[in-house]
Amino acid sequence: MSNSASFYSLLLISSLLFASHHFHVYAAQAKPPVVKGLSFSYFSQNCPKLESIVRNHLKKVFKKDNGQAPGLLRIFFHDCFVQGCDGSILLDGSPGERDQPANIGIRSEALQTIEDIRALVHQQCGNIVSCADIIVLAARDSVYLSGGTDFKVPLGRRDGFNFSTALTTNLPFPTGNTSETLRKFAKQNFDVTDVVALSGAHTFGRAHCATFFNRLSPAVDPTMDKTLANKLKATCPNEDSTNTANLDIRTPTVFDNKYYLDLLNRQGVFTSDQDLHSDKRTKGLVNHFALNQSLFFDKFVNAVVKLSQLDVVTGNNGEIRNKCSVINSSKKKSVLTSVVAEFVDQF
Repeated sequence: MSNSASFYSLLLISSLLFASHHFHVYAAQAKPPVVKGLSFSYFSQNCPKLESIVRNHLKKVFKKDNGQAPGLLRIFFHDCFVQGCDGSILLDGSPGERDQPANIGIRSEALQTIEDIRALVHQQCGNIVSCADIIVLAARDSVYLSGGTDFKVPLGRRDGFNFSTALTTNLPFPTGNTSETLRKFAKQNFDVTDVVALSGAHTFGRAHCATFFNRLSPAVDPTMDKTLANKLKATCPNEDSTNTANLDIRTPTVFDNKYYLDLLNRQGVFTSDQDLHSDKRTKGLVNHFALNQSLFFDKFVNAVVKLSQLDVVTGNNGEIRNKCSVINSSKKKSVLTSVVAEFVDQF
C-alpha cells in the first residue's frame, strides 16, 4: 500500500471512529416545525398537479442547460436569507436586490425559468401560486433532478411588495472564515449542523474568479491543494476575469457529498468552504458528511425546509404576483419606490 493510500485509510478509520462516537449528536436534531400559514398539502385541492408541472418543466430545462440547477438553488438561498422567502429577489429595480454585489452572477436564464413556470402554473391553476412558492419548488427539484434526495416542502407563501438593497449584507461571503459564516447564520437561528449541511449546496455549480481570487493572490493560500491552485490561476489570470471554475472538482454537475471529500483534500474553492475543515467547530461534521451521504442529505433537507420558512408572508398579507418581476397594483408600486428610496438613503 502506498504512503498516500495509508494516510487516507487512517483518515477514514479515524473519521469513522469520530462519527460513531458523535453520531447521536447529529441524529438528535429535530425536524423543523411548519410555520403558521404553510402546509405540506396547501395546494392538494386547488392545484393538485402543481409539483408535477414544476418538475416536468425543469426536466426539460436541465436537459438543455444543467447549469440552471445550481442557479435556481442560489436564487432560493439569496431570496430567503435577505428578508425572508417572499420573492423579493425577482423584483426589478434601479438598483434592485439583484444588482447588489452579493448577488453578482445570478443567472438571467434561471430567473426566466421561474417566470416560465409561473406562467404554466397560472395557466393551469389560476393565479393562486406565488412566485415565492415557485422559487422553493424549483430549488427542491434542482437538488432532486441533479442526483440529490427528494423531499417535501411546505407551501402557502405569498409574494412581498418590496425588496431590500441593504439587507444583502446578511448573506455570508465566500471570502469569510467560519466564525463570520457561523455568526451570520446564527442571526437567522441556524446551528452549526445547518451551516455545514447548507454549505454542501456547493457540490455543484460554478464560481466567478472574483469570489476566490483572494486565495490565489498576492500569494497562494497554503491551505489550498497546489494542483488545484495552479488550475485556478490558469483559469483566473486576474481578479476581473469573467471566467468561472467548478466548485466541486469531482462531480461538478451532480448533487452528492463529494464537496466534503474536496474539503478533506484541501480542494475547496472558497475560503468559507475550506475553512470548515480547519475550524474545530465544523471539521467533524465535514468528515462525517464526507463518509455518509445519506446523513448529509437528511441534514441538508432539514436545513432547507427551515430556510424556506424564514419570515414568510402568508394569509391576507402580500399578494400573488401576475408577473414575478413586478408587483401587481400601481398603489403598491409607490410602496416599493418609497422603501427602495429609504434603503438607498442609508448609504
